[in-house]
Amino acid sequence: MNNINVTTILFMVFIPFVFVSFFIPVVKKIAFYIGAIDIPNERKVHKTNMPRLGGLGIYSGFLLGYMIFGEHTATMNSILIGSFVLLITGMIDDIKPLKATYKLVGQLIAALIVVIYGNLLLRDVSFFGIYMNFGFWAYPITIIFILGCINCLNLIDGLDGLAAGISSIFFLTIGIIAYFQGRIGLSVILTFIMLGSTLGFLVHNFHPAKIFMGDTGSMFLGFIISVITLLGFKTIITSSIIIPLFILIVPILDTICAIIRRKLKGESIGTPDKSHFHHQLLRRNYSIRTTVLIIYLITALFSAASIIWMIVDKKIGYIIYGILLLILIMFVFKTDILFERKNKK
Repeated sequence: MNNINVTTILFMVFIPFVFVSFFIPVVKKIAFYIGAIDIPNERKVHKTNMPRLGGLGIYSGFLLGYMIFGEHTATMNSILIGSFVLLITGMIDDIKPLKATYKLVGQLIAALIVVIYGNLLLRDVSFFGIYMNFGFWAYPITIIFILGCINCLNLIDGLDGLAAGISSIFFLTIGIIAYFQGRIGLSVILTFIMLGSTLGFLVHNFHPAKIFMGDTGSMFLGFIISVITLLGFKTIITSSIIIPLFILIVPILDTICAIIRRKLKGESIGTPDKSHFHHQLLRRNYSIRTTVLIIYLITALFSAASIIWMIVDKKIGYIIYGILLLILIMFVFKTDILFERKNKK
């Protein structure tokens, strides 16, 4: 692997950023033309019709960045094909909502492509001094991991700038770790390209948003995050699974709580509601902007702990992780994110 050139990194971020920033207004017109509109209802936070094809802009920035900085490999081919499957699935859903089963089929096809054709596998993990080699089980575990990332980002995409901001912090964190380790490879190239693309989208998506990313964007972001994580293990950028998991702690926790909450109510896990992590903050009279910034801060703190864990001192990283996790657990039990409390004032 080659050392990272700072100038190259800046261009990797800057070119997709500028492109997406200027391309999103075109995407908005396309969204209105083809009917990819998010219409307000009792479950939605926004009050006016919003175009929801922003993921097309993010994906376009990703493609441009790859054409300029990427290399042609079988693994990259699988990523391109898999992401295109998700793009089409998301665009169809943004125009006319699909059943959860149909979306899951599209997600599964994308996951199978990178696992089987791209040979991208989570073969082993290490955390807290424990090492596990999955052997044959690496195939189903990797597929579940990819599907989990896709749906975590999909579920957390409920407020202006939330999913794109969390993703940007993830890409920035992995990029910082890669820089200090002096490594570069496909995972790092994709990381900086995606950082520029999501930041370019945030120019139009941060509150008050002018466009939503829709499932086109949230599924693609979850997919590419899972891919970068899997690639990172091969290049020893993220030598432990706890790094990406802790950076994405809010969407992961939100997804787990949503599944438990709906099961306790006897509902399907795909049933939409207004009890997500961000809804709990909104109920405490925080504005949309403040709620998003609070979640940014939580994500940034876990990201800082991850950087400390990887670069400075693992013991200090563990301590910070523990403190932050304790605070999050306290938040869960003081809200309705798991189950509705009976004795509320």
